[in-house]
Amino acid sequence: MSLGKMFDLSGKTAVITGGAGYLGAAISESLAEAGATVFIASKNQVKCQLLADSLNQSYNTGSSGIFMDVGDNKSIADCFSKINKMGRNIDILINNAYFGSGGTLEKISEEEWNRGIDGTINNVFKCTKNVLPYMISKKSGVIINVASMYGIISPNPDLYVNNPYHNPPHYGAGKAAIIQYTRYLACHYGNEGIRVNCISPGAFPNSNVQKDETFVNRLIEKSPLRRIGHPDDLKGVIALLASDASSYITGQNISIDGGWTAW
Repeated sequence: MSLGKMFDLSGKTAVITGGAGYLGAAISESLAEAGATVFIASKNQVKCQLLADSLNQSYNTGSSGIFMDVGDNKSIADCFSKINKMGRNIDILINNAYFGSGGTLEKISEEEWNRGIDGTINNVFKCTKNVLPYMISKKSGVIINVASMYGIISPNPDLYVNNPYHNPPHYGAGKAAIIQYTRYLACHYGNEGIRVNCISPGAFPNSNVQKDETFVNRLIEKSPLRRIGHPDDLKGVIALLASDASSYITGQNISIDGGWTAW
């Protein structure tokens, strides 16, 4: 198979949770550019459809926005069922959505902790459990989970002095669980033709956070590449893991962090 064909996702259907967000939009574009029909899923279907319309203008793959609340198991099941009833195989699932509140360990409540765990590992569990029957029935599928470098290392408290961005304890705990869950899925469902991998981005401050030059400079100083991450930095690795170019890769976590975790 030629290299071009390895990366070609024409005829494939992908679902991306949180697919119109800061990182999700780049992930969605990566798959559409490779030829996949992309279902961009979140509670804000209007925002998802606007992104889908833009992608269709550029790549014409029949992508669309679709409603999914990753905190609600029925909503997840209904979304996958709707796609299946359209006659679409669900070939690729990207578990990108996250929800949760901030705060330090001393200040967060038990309810906030539980919500953060629900918004990380629990939503990935629900989505994979609901999609697996569709993939098992076809004996093929690709799942990519989005974790974080903070699932590998701890946030450095010095980065968050005198600013409101302190990374909450449930975020890293939930992301670390996603990395382990990825390995579990890969080892238990590889014999069903399903590959499961994980990416761990960092640091990717959004456009609002980037206005704080002091904080951004602290992040830059921690990176061997001496810059922060930008959403397009995810496109290549997503295209790799979603396609036949990674046909013998499963159970892996790839850090996209400018070398941060290599120190």
